[in-house]
Amino acid sequence: MLRLLPALKDYIWGGHKLERMYGRDGGGKKVSESWEVSVHPDGPSRIEGGGTLAEYLRENPFAVSPQGGPLPVLIKLIDAAQNLSVQVHPDDDYARRTEGDNGKTEMWYIVQADEGAGIYCGFREEVGREAFLRMAADGSVEKCLNFVPVRAGDCYLIPAGTVHAIGAGCLICEVQQSSNVTYRVYDYGRKGADGKPRPLHLQKAADVIDFSLFRDRTGSTPFAEVAGGKERLLTQCKYFCCRELLLSGEYARQDPESFTAAVVLEGSGTIDGKPFAAGESFFIPCKEKYALCGEARVILTGLPRTKGREL
Repeated sequence: MLRLLPALKDYIWGGHKLERMYGRDGGGKKVSESWEVSVHPDGPSRIEGGGTLAEYLRENPFAVSPQGGPLPVLIKLIDAAQNLSVQVHPDDDYARRTEGDNGKTEMWYIVQADEGAGIYCGFREEVGREAFLRMAADGSVEKCLNFVPVRAGDCYLIPAGTVHAIGAGCLICEVQQSSNVTYRVYDYGRKGADGKPRPLHLQKAADVIDFSLFRDRTGSTPFAEVAGGKERLLTQCKYFCCRELLLSGEYARQDPESFTAAVVLEGSGTIDGKPFAAGESFFIPCKEKYALCGEARVILTGLPRTKGREL
């Protein structure tokens, strides 16, 4: 079991919730994102005691799965004090051909939401490429987007190609493909640190956007009783499987086919006998036994479940 230390990001739309709730110290700056579990070169997680998760997995590739290979996910905490830009991510084929990176399908778990907060997710009305480009250019693109009010505990799968934006007042745990490719469509006329409008990527965005009406494919299930608490499936796609654990006792597991990433959102307890608190994240190698004990809310991420594997 590895206790991880995050890489912190300061973007113009971020706030101070991660500092207040989880003690993220931005050195006086806002903490917009906390990259909890990451091997991406733009923000690798560090391991308590030394080294990075990327270095560990280069030396221990079978910690991901029995077949080895790279860690397919990047897990973040995101504090949106302002609306994030309206944006879209490409799929693997386009991203690898064009950017030399993975595509990005992602999951949003709403940790906390201010009153009236919500997300933009896909289109609520039919729109074609040319009409979309016109609306993006004249600043009216929000009118055709699907706005969803959110509250704590909600979960949404955002497949690659889905135009989207996190709204102001949302604190989110995001599980995504290990990628840092974003095409910005609309940014409310904001300026970056250099005083210039942040660049848009309209042509690339139009290449990859799915213009069909939004269809929710998250597939969350109700909580079920398990030894040590309650557990539910949040979502599963070809890249990852996410579960929510409400820990109330001792929860012991061993996954013979996948790593497990554990992000503690609330509560406290022990993991393998060592104390943990809200805001801490852990990487458990494939096949390694682990035990969580205490009262906590934990997001557990691993590889997609195969038929017959235990939830």
